[in-house]
Amino acid sequence: MSRTPLRPGVYAPTMTFFNPDTEDLDVPTIRRHAVRLAKAGLVGLVCMGSNGEAVHLTLAEKKTVISETRSALVEAGFSNVPVIAGASEQSIRGTIALCKESADAGAEYALIVPPSYYRYAVGNDQTIYEYFTAVADESPIPLILYNYPGAVAGIDMDSDLIIRISQHPNIIGTKFTCANTGKLTRVASALHAITPPSPLNPAARKFPNTKTEANHPYVAFGGIADFALQTLASGGSAILAGGANVIPKLCVQIFTLWSEGRFTEAIEAQALLSKADWVLTKAAIPGTKSAIQSYYGYGGFPRKPLARLSEEQVQAVAEGIKDAIEVEKTLPDVA
Repeated sequence: MSRTPLRPGVYAPTMTFFNPDTEDLDVPTIRRHAVRLAKAGLVGLVCMGSNGEAVHLTLAEKKTVISETRSALVEAGFSNVPVIAGASEQSIRGTIALCKESADAGAEYALIVPPSYYRYAVGNDQTIYEYFTAVADESPIPLILYNYPGAVAGIDMDSDLIIRISQHPNIIGTKFTCANTGKLTRVASALHAITPPSPLNPAARKFPNTKTEANHPYVAFGGIADFALQTLASGGSAILAGGANVIPKLCVQIFTLWSEGRFTEAIEAQALLSKADWVLTKAAIPGTKSAIQSYYGYGGFPRKPLARLSEEQVQAVAEGIKDAIEVEKTLPDVA
């Protein structure tokens, strides 16, 4: 099938928005948010990631979010912005089924964490290898490995395992929410990950590409906005970070400054981004939604049992990211 290629740049794991009274899906806001991020210059969106509260949604709701996001992008002229779907279940069978359902709904790639419910039975290299390769054998869409120890009972894939798993032709990237830039460097170098342009010429690496068969160039994603610049310096391809829901243009600006060789300015922008992203990280999904509400007029609340912030907490989040928002407002839309 024809598939939109993944590009270097900024990606966001989008929030799922709900009616504040009924907690039903707020489809118009889901669509509006996707288009706002594309206009800001994001080059891909992830639906049904951890920020999207996938664990709180039914299968039918997941498919609705994916399809509405895809159609909103296409109708707004952003058909070149691919939709990636979080598609993790605890079994191989279930994950394959969810990949197929996600593809049917319009996803072009799937983002998958290791199984972890039976931590001590599955948390070993061979079982994890067999899980991902078995899913990749049957998935109609390529897979992106998601290394997020905090969400999977501490399972943390090392670089050797990631490189080994990634030899499968239907595995085309890794998201490093472990924030281990050394690991990202080793994987990106070994698999010859795509990189944005830069005067430093990061493509000139000493390490050969060890992936002998592939259906897409490898993509190494930094998984948190507060190491966006470090991801680029480590030979990474992109960032895929929750903070891009709130301050997408500042995230994109770091890539622009890097590509133009304006490294001092990029460091300054990263410092501002890291300060704001820490506020959002500590406030988690409720705080990210409150920040969107405070500065963009929509956002609302997460589904219970995630708590709603108090008014005092809402104000603290808004104040904590104020400096970054002021810069965000000065930056033009890219698209």
